[in-house]
Amino acid sequence: MQATQTNSMKINPAEKTPWQSFIADFFASKIAGVGLIVLLLLLAIALLAPLIAPQNPYDMTSLDVLDSRMAPGSVSSDGKLKFVMGTDEQGRDMLSAIFYGLRISLMVGVSSTVIALIIGLSLGLIAGYVGGRIESLIMRIADIQLSFPAILIAMILLALLGQGVGKIIVALVAVQWAHYARTARSAALVERRKEYIEAAIGLGLSPRRIMLRHLLPNCLPPLIVIAALQIASAISLEATLSFLGLGLPITEPSLGLLIANGFQYLLSGKYWISFFPGIALLLTVVSINLVADQLRDVLNPRLQTT
Repeated sequence: MQATQTNSMKINPAEKTPWQSFIADFFASKIAGVGLIVLLLLLAIALLAPLIAPQNPYDMTSLDVLDSRMAPGSVSSDGKLKFVMGTDEQGRDMLSAIFYGLRISLMVGVSSTVIALIIGLSLGLIAGYVGGRIESLIMRIADIQLSFPAILIAMILLALLGQGVGKIIVALVAVQWAHYARTARSAALVERRKEYIEAAIGLGLSPRRIMLRHLLPNCLPPLIVIAALQIASAISLEATLSFLGLGLPITEPSLGLLIANGFQYLLSGKYWISFFPGIALLLTVVSINLVADQLRDVLNPRLQTT
């Protein structure tokens, strides 16, 4: 009897909380864990850039034309600063410029994704729950938006709006919201037919309360995965637009603009002006994608690949 009870205690360990299970499932992939660590490190660098950057690349008084296009490891003309990653054509320390550029790129990517998620989720829930002409109108607008390449829409909007952080966020929101609207509408249609929604309607709950209290929690998980992927997409798109000269002004350099600034010097051997920002952009996008892929597998195990 005693042996049986002991074995039974060993076989039935204490149950984990949902949060503990989520963490365990996420870190089951070592690659995703590495991606998360890299992403957190990049976020910390972006947030602490004013404190840890050797130089403020926006402070014109700290720049010296004699320090222009110096190779990695060079010392400034006054001997006070060592340029670990070299300098650009304006004499800015590339390491400091990358820290600040990373800050702007992440801010633009996260801000545009969150705003697009809120807009798309709201419209998708309304379309899926209300139906009828409202659903048709929202979905036709989303279909029209999705029928054009995202970069084309963003380029047209920026050509009309001009350069600036706020303006590029507006352009990125305009090319992202439809993805969330279609996904939210599909999920809402599935949930709308279930008995608990019919019961809520029968109890006389308002449509707003049903959508917020019942539909939203069940429609959110797939949208979180899409949002994680869209952050990487938004950062890449912003970098492309800035590289083409349509994104951010030179006074607010993102990683894409830093790459563009050094592109003309590649053939002359000044590779570091574009190379190091390119590596930072690559690490950012890859780490976000690794985390997003693992989130997809954890939140929806049926999508796991073998």
